[in-house]
Amino acid sequence: MHSSATDLSQPAHPARTGLSGLVGNTPLLRVSQPLAPQGRGFWAKLEGFNPGGIKDRPGLHMVERARARGDLLPGARIIESTSGTLGLGLALAGMVYGHPVTLVTDPGLEPSMTRLLTAYGAQVDVVREPHPTGGWQQARRDRVTELMGRHPGSWCPDQYNNPDNTTAYTPLALELARELRHIDVLVCSVGTGGHSAGVSRVLRQLYPDLTLVGVDTVGSTIFGQPARSRLMRGLGSSIYPRNVAYEQFSEVHWVAPAEAVWACRQLAASHYAAGGWSVGAVALVAGWLARTLPEETRIAAVFPDGPQRYLGTVYDDDYCAAHGLLDSPPAGEPDVIASLDEKEVTRWTRCATVVDPLTLCGAEGRTR
Repeated sequence: MHSSATDLSQPAHPARTGLSGLVGNTPLLRVSQPLAPQGRGFWAKLEGFNPGGIKDRPGLHMVERARARGDLLPGARIIESTSGTLGLGLALAGMVYGHPVTLVTDPGLEPSMTRLLTAYGAQVDVVREPHPTGGWQQARRDRVTELMGRHPGSWCPDQYNNPDNTTAYTPLALELARELRHIDVLVCSVGTGGHSAGVSRVLRQLYPDLTLVGVDTVGSTIFGQPARSRLMRGLGSSIYPRNVAYEQFSEVHWVAPAEAVWACRQLAASHYAAGGWSVGAVALVAGWLARTLPEETRIAAVFPDGPQRYLGTVYDDDYCAAHGLLDSPPAGEPDVIASLDEKEVTRWTRCATVVDPLTLCGAEGRTR
């Protein structure tokens, strides 16, 4: 055989044959009608093409960095609070690096997600009562503290405050820059604050005039609104995550569940692209920006996940009808408030003045 012949027994790209190599380099899709007019639109980064979604990136990165520092010892248990997606990332990281994983969640987690996490080897612990002021999120965090006391040497990533949760998204930012060459506006959902902070900080070094638009859910405290029971998962919070880079945001939009469902279904029917609550909320806002900003504006939107875990909610007619989510399409324009705490919002609403809510009167003491 000629010495230069290809060895077919070896993979062509060995760097992407391991488990961690499945993460990253996700597709980019141009989204236009019906969310934006013909000839206009935005670019959507489809993070649902990662094995478990966007949080595979911080799941792997936080574990890698903790191991490098010696905070996470070989074979030690990982214990974390999650509404689902980070749980998939940590289950993957546990498999890659040989750590047992315990995930604390609440009754709102879809049964299909519980089964999937269990299939991936994670232990799922469900809290039964919400915290009086911090809701399910704080109840989960309290349970994490309790479980860590039972497992000496265990480690919690603390996704809400861990700076590694932010730096994990540097590769995502560089992928966007490489693919789009220039970005004027970045649209991100906000939950722990990790990907909006991590991606925008890198892109702003490349494009100093970048506009960052945050997308939250009604009933979330992240941007200074009162905490309420929330139907949407994956974005929003009942606490104030310190990873949220408030100073980076030019504006924030709050979106209601029915509005996100409408956008999700429009996106699926027109672009063969689908995802959950965060995807619908981001698509609604990005579509509006594409309609209202100058035609040459280059808009990038991050779609955090795919549709699989939402087949019994967002894409289920009976579920949506029971929760009043199919009544009518959203308004063509968001409502507008001048300050984050001007009034409690219940529908798609925009505010162009973003500050850390802990600087607002009365917000102190609700950080936990």
